[in-house]
Amino acid sequence: MTPHRVASPAPASDRPALPAGPLSGGPLLLPPADIIDPLSLSSSILAERPAGSDALTARALATKHLSAAKAQGNAVLEAAFANDPRHARHFVLSQAHLTDGLVMAAFAVAQSLHPLPNPTEAERIAVLAVGGYGRAEMAPHSDVDLLFVTPWKITPWAESLIETMLYLLWDLKLKVGHSSRTIADCIRLGRDDITIRTALLEHRYVAGDKPLANELAERLWTELFSKTGPEFIEAKLAERAARHKRQGGQRYLLEPNIKEGKGGLRDLQTLYWIGKYLHRVPRAAGLVDAGLFTRDEYEAFHRAEDFLWAARCHMHHITKRATDQLTFDLQVEVAARMGYKDQGGRRAVEVFMQDYFRHATRVGELTRVFLTELEARHAKREASLFGIFKRSKRVKPGYKLVQGRLDVKDPQAFLSDKLNLLRLFEEGLRTGYLIHPNVMRIVAANLHLIDDGMREDPEAARIFLDMLLKHGNPERPLRRMNELGVLSAFIPEFEPIVAMMQFNVYHHYTVDEHTIQTISILAQIERGELVEDLPLSSSILKEGISRKVLYVALLLHDIGKGRPEDHSILGALIARRICPRLGLNEEECETVEWLVRYHLLMSDTAQKRDIGDPRTVRDFAKAVKTRKRLDLLTVLTVCDIRGVGPGTWNNWKAMLLRQLHKETATALEGGLERVNRANREDEAKRALREALTGWEAKDIRAELGRHYAPYWQGLMTETQAVFATLLRDLSDGEIRIDLHPDPDRDATRACFALVDHPGIFSRLAGALALVGANVVDARTYTSKDGYATPVFWVQDAEGKPYEVSRLPRLRQMIDRTLKGEVVPREALKDRDKVKKREREFRFPTHITFDNEGSEIYTIIEVDTRDRPGLLYDLTRTFANNHISIVSAVIATYGAQVVDTFYVKDMFGLKLHQKSKQEALEKKLRAAIAEGAERAQG
Repeated sequence: MTPHRVASPAPASDRPALPAGPLSGGPLLLPPADIIDPLSLSSSILAERPAGSDALTARALATKHLSAAKAQGNAVLEAAFANDPRHARHFVLSQAHLTDGLVMAAFAVAQSLHPLPNPTEAERIAVLAVGGYGRAEMAPHSDVDLLFVTPWKITPWAESLIETMLYLLWDLKLKVGHSSRTIADCIRLGRDDITIRTALLEHRYVAGDKPLANELAERLWTELFSKTGPEFIEAKLAERAARHKRQGGQRYLLEPNIKEGKGGLRDLQTLYWIGKYLHRVPRAAGLVDAGLFTRDEYEAFHRAEDFLWAARCHMHHITKRATDQLTFDLQVEVAARMGYKDQGGRRAVEVFMQDYFRHATRVGELTRVFLTELEARHAKREASLFGIFKRSKRVKPGYKLVQGRLDVKDPQAFLSDKLNLLRLFEEGLRTGYLIHPNVMRIVAANLHLIDDGMREDPEAARIFLDMLLKHGNPERPLRRMNELGVLSAFIPEFEPIVAMMQFNVYHHYTVDEHTIQTISILAQIERGELVEDLPLSSSILKEGISRKVLYVALLLHDIGKGRPEDHSILGALIARRICPRLGLNEEECETVEWLVRYHLLMSDTAQKRDIGDPRTVRDFAKAVKTRKRLDLLTVLTVCDIRGVGPGTWNNWKAMLLRQLHKETATALEGGLERVNRANREDEAKRALREALTGWEAKDIRAELGRHYAPYWQGLMTETQAVFATLLRDLSDGEIRIDLHPDPDRDATRACFALVDHPGIFSRLAGALALVGANVVDARTYTSKDGYATPVFWVQDAEGKPYEVSRLPRLRQMIDRTLKGEVVPREALKDRDKVKKREREFRFPTHITFDNEGSEIYTIIEVDTRDRPGLLYDLTRTFANNHISIVSAVIATYGAQVVDTFYVKDMFGLKLHQKSKQEALEKKLRAAIAEGAERAQG
């Protein structure tokens, strides 16, 4: 065959419309014949076929021609799409045209192999496209759903023709879904099965007997569709709800399913199906004429659909298969194909995903408008949950209830006072009624009324703050205000973080959704719903705290994100502008600004520093200064961590924050001198003496005298009691291990006692990595009589303590590693891998040396990309350079990790010399780079 030329896409205005025939609905990406010419293709196949050749030979010849045409068509379409990569409407139609050409040519070949000189009335067949293919919307690897229609029972001739045709299409590696039915079958099965009925709704003639296809269409509308509208709508909405539940029920998931997820293509298709079913509109644009959408709403529908299809088609091209889950690794490639660039401190992928989430949000708004319009026409049952009889509060003058939702009596009067654009949301919250899409449309069309004058109006500030503080559930109005653009109109500084994605596996939500989640959590604490989970925060709020300061601080804590500058510093500057507009007094403004500036301080101190070191608590207390700020920051930190996403909060973090709060409160109220090493050592020894019941006095004295001061400050009494037992009568060649689940910390505690020698900590870290244990905290001390007492707190891959049944394997691997039977460096080579979906995350390595944060140790903080063998590589590097690790604090944020080591040199001193620091940093970076290269392999 002569190959087609690769043509550039024609401008939209010059693109040829499809000829009157099987496909209609818009211009193609290229002239039809440049994609495929089915008539020429089938003629070439038939002309080349040797006279008298058997069916297998004929099929092989046809497959050769069809495969070449398919490959050529896909190549020219992909090349043309690359020239206009953000608009897929013409591409998906062109892909359907290519498929039509293959189906029509296959039908022609099948007819030639099964000639019928004198067909009877029963020997007729029509080939129809159904489902997405019937809608003429196809991604490169979409299924090809075919319906073969015959007038009555399928004849042997029709069976043979269908079988030959299907074999030809299967030979082309097309994913063909097919059914063979009579017209009566179609109506009967469509009545009983909503999936079949939906597929039939979008049937389209491709080849064969056209009058037969026309008869099916007419009978479907008169005998099936026209009488079952409400039933169809209820079924599609139930199907939609179940689909959303399967996909996580959340529009802002960071790896969304672009087809099935909330705000995805299937949601748009559902609206079109319902509109078509009720009004027989041939295309989505007909929803405007049917009165279900305004022109602007349809344009938003069109833009969202175009964007989602573009992303989906690029996903198919990248993976070379049908792919709908927009995973992290795909997001980077799709963003690049669609022409997104890095901008203003943000990666191209983050800009792309912000566009995705904005479209997904708009799809949700369109769905609400559409369904309420259906309710108004009584085509859909009113949502009884929010029905008019379920609420008892009367609405204020100027409002009315329509279908159990809050609407305005007179739009003109409503708009005459622009403060009503805020009052509306407070009234909805006060009464508990949902806001009617009619008034949502009015608000969205009049955002320009929210001007500087309104932003500076004290009454506007009062209404907004009342919404946060007075009605117990500020999440609902904030989310609706955000989706409609009211929040960013009233606080313009909020607009950049709307739908902003943070490209890492740690944050589950977009920045604006995370912000609203944190406010929701604060409201839950206030309502007393989280007393068991969050006893400290609950008690702080119960005792009294500035709620206004806390809510405003949460609203603004991440407002500086997405810029090159530190978001905490920038956010504090932004808060300084916003707080006076919201009516906060000078002291409140200053406190909010401080909270935004230091909103990560408590989290970082608790998770990245050894809070057993008195210096850590004293430095934190100096930064916080007052008990009031400590309490505010504690509650804000808890809400912030819990608002990151499911599974982020755990007992370990709760314990760290409680401990830091308790000791800091003691320091602030009793003086910083209360937090010192001598006091801690005396208290720890007294507590251990009480815990060692049954021990003889001389053994207790020996145990209390064998450890240096850091041991007493760094470990809890329970752990010291375990070590006392392990060390008792320990022989030089013996290794004792105690593994114990610690549910209060969501981890398993692993204690070891053995004669000290260099590199023990590193070998233990290697053994734990080999069994897949994630180290979340670690300490190691050497006793005065030469024994090492390392302790690790570890979690399994799910972030939970190891089950007791898995502890023997853990013990066995540790034992073999310490005896030298397993060398972690070799054994880890095949296991130290980064998951494919996480490979595109970029976390530049930062290494800092701090000689001020501890009185007797140098603190080395390594902030880098996480992987299974990282801790082993780092600790081995320390051991090889004669650096002793006393404690290691591990803070993991998705694919990023911050490992903090408290160390001293071989002489027991801090690392003061700059040259030594630089040499060690160079070796640590080399170990990280070498491991990262291995992990990508």
